[in-house]
Amino acid sequence: MWSPHSRHLISAIRSGFSRSGTESVLLLRGSCVLVRELSTSVRTLQYDLKKSDMSKSGNRKLFFDTHAMVRLLEESGFMTQQAEVIVNMMVNTTNSNMDVTYGDMATKTQQEIMLQKVMSHITAVKKDMIILEKSEFSALLADNEKIKVELSQLRLQLTDVVRKRRADNILDLNIEKSRVKEMTVDFDRKLIGTRNELMEMHSEQDRHVTETNMKIDTEVAGLKTLLEAHKLDTIKYLAGSVFTCLTVVLGFYRIWM
Repeated sequence: MWSPHSRHLISAIRSGFSRSGTESVLLLRGSCVLVRELSTSVRTLQYDLKKSDMSKSGNRKLFFDTHAMVRLLEESGFMTQQAEVIVNMMVNTTNSNMDVTYGDMATKTQQEIMLQKVMSHITAVKKDMIILEKSEFSALLADNEKIKVELSQLRLQLTDVVRKRRADNILDLNIEKSRVKEMTVDFDRKLIGTRNELMEMHSEQDRHVTETNMKIDTEVAGLKTLLEAHKLDTIKYLAGSVFTCLTVVLGFYRIWM
């Protein structure tokens, strides 16, 4: 059974060959030129009318019954030479298409070889990674030990510094405490001295006030005594003055009487 596309191609070729000889040759040449222009990327010419090898490189083989195709074309009305030309064209076209299609493909053997190469590369990379990991692990262990030693030294130095700072702080605190105690004792002593001075000043002031009060009282008593004496003298003077005036008045009275 042929596909509709194959039947259409056969009918077109048949209609071309049913024309006159010159037109058939021109049509065949035009179709060949058209096919060549459409497949310029193919390395070999498709319609070179040479017998093609049915088995290509590798394991690719084209199984094609050319005799049955020729008989079918003859039954369709083609001559034997025309049928052979058409079959050769189809075989060459198919081989060229297979070459183009399978040109970039790899066979199973090539894939296995490539897989073995890739696996060998992977194994080498794994070995290199293991060696690198071992060397890096050794380097990391050495660095870790070095860091541990440095940390121990830093810890000892830090402990010594902390102890020194603690001792210095304790000494400073003790000195400050003693200084504060001395200042407190000195302040208490000064406070007691100031209190004594204030008490002495207060007692002295009280004594002065008492003496002043006594002096004032004495002077007031003297002034009172003096005032009483002046009062008596004034009374005596007044009495003498009155008696003198009476005597004078009585004397004038006697004279005038």
